[in-house]
Amino acid sequence: MAYRDLKEFIALLEKEGELYRIKDKVSPILEITEIADRVMKMPSGGKALLFENVEGYEGIPVLINAFGSEKRMKLALNVKNFEDIGWKLYRILKPEVPNTFLDKLKRIPELKKLNDALPKVVKNASVQEVVKTGKDINIFEFPVLKCWPKDGGRFITLPQVVSKDPETGLRNVGMYRIQLLDKDKVAVHWQIHKGGAKHYWKYKKRGEKIPVAIVIGGDPVLTYVASAPLPEDVDEYLFAGIIREKGVELVKCKTVDLEVPANAEIVIEGYIDPNEPLVDEGPFGDHTGFYTPIDKYPLMYITAITHRRDPIYITTIVGKPPMEDGYMGKATERIFLPLVQFNLPEVVDYNLPVSGCFHNFCFVSIKKRYPGHAYKVMDALWGMGQLMFSKHIVVFDDWVNVQDINEVLWIWGNNVDPIRDVVIKRGVVDVLDHSTDLIGLGGKMGIDATTKWKEEGYQRDWPEVIHMDEKVKEKVKPIVNKVIKDILKKEIEDLKKKL
Repeated sequence: MAYRDLKEFIALLEKEGELYRIKDKVSPILEITEIADRVMKMPSGGKALLFENVEGYEGIPVLINAFGSEKRMKLALNVKNFEDIGWKLYRILKPEVPNTFLDKLKRIPELKKLNDALPKVVKNASVQEVVKTGKDINIFEFPVLKCWPKDGGRFITLPQVVSKDPETGLRNVGMYRIQLLDKDKVAVHWQIHKGGAKHYWKYKKRGEKIPVAIVIGGDPVLTYVASAPLPEDVDEYLFAGIIREKGVELVKCKTVDLEVPANAEIVIEGYIDPNEPLVDEGPFGDHTGFYTPIDKYPLMYITAITHRRDPIYITTIVGKPPMEDGYMGKATERIFLPLVQFNLPEVVDYNLPVSGCFHNFCFVSIKKRYPGHAYKVMDALWGMGQLMFSKHIVVFDDWVNVQDINEVLWIWGNNVDPIRDVVIKRGVVDVLDHSTDLIGLGGKMGIDATTKWKEEGYQRDWPEVIHMDEKVKEKVKPIVNKVIKDILKKEIEDLKKKL
């Protein structure tokens, strides 16, 4: 089922018991953050929060933590298994050549699904029920949050920022934070490694202004795909159509030559002049849990704001993990596993820990086939899309459960000789990494935690992992189950007494 709009998704969240409405008057300046942060750090991510009485913005509710649990992420993408989306992409990227007429017939439904996923331009749009231009423009009419005390201002944190390549016409939709500077001016955080920045430099070379649209809301799939690390020049709204199995309805903007989702909540249209000086952006309390300092980013002039008559402002906050973005990141990890395996068939699984802010650690298990195989995998991952930001890559044997941090530390600690199994390299790092001397450039560590072979220089006998005899396990299984059941029962009784 494809959601028509954000309201339809909210209705489902409420039906599923995943929404909590807050009717108390709350300020968008710091207060929503404090409440949301407490809820996000509850077991399993708490609930989605709908603030219905935002101080100064009583007519515009604020939705936050809509993606902040595994269940809500699956509801948002309408899947039972995230990997299913990855396999859809895999089949598109690696289609099997039909050998017989029957094979060709079998391909017809799949090709039809791809055709159905293409974006479609419509004439009428809910997001254009209200159109404001000229002196009527005021971005501060919306309850944009100031998240943390030392933030440089208010930031739109869950946008779909749309731009087009001036040479190919291909669309990029990215999730780049937006700082409000004036009622008709914002700063766009186009990081140097992202698609938006690539467009910026192309327009600058041509001496042309850049049309930009900032989209808020719509089918939750649209918000997710803006954050997805797709290959360059893959249209995010096409990807959304593949997930939804239904094309995204787009409408032409009022003042710029771009198309945006017709059923979004709010659209901010405008342009960036790449020949103008960059402006100060930040500080901003970031997903690393630290403030990102002031830096220079492009200034966008707002030429129009369009929105529904009764818009809902969807947002998020980032900070010390775990937070809502952690569940979005883990969904991405699972969705893109098939594509990692498309390039590296030896990969069994990988884990980008939430507490490691995703880019700080990558634990990967492989089917090791030859000496030095772990180093080949490290180098390949450092050259693969946004995995290039991985600061530490640790490679394990295929039987190691890299999703279990206790098992990761057990094997890492026991299998690694630091003088032999560690490589240090210089390369691209996330621009938010404050540990490096230079922005976006620093050290990277690769660690081989696999079993070492004699062909790799290990001359001792590698020890076996301890395992209990299977017959003994089966024999005492009833006793074990009884003991565990009795212990748990006692612990529950003790907990009830404390409550």
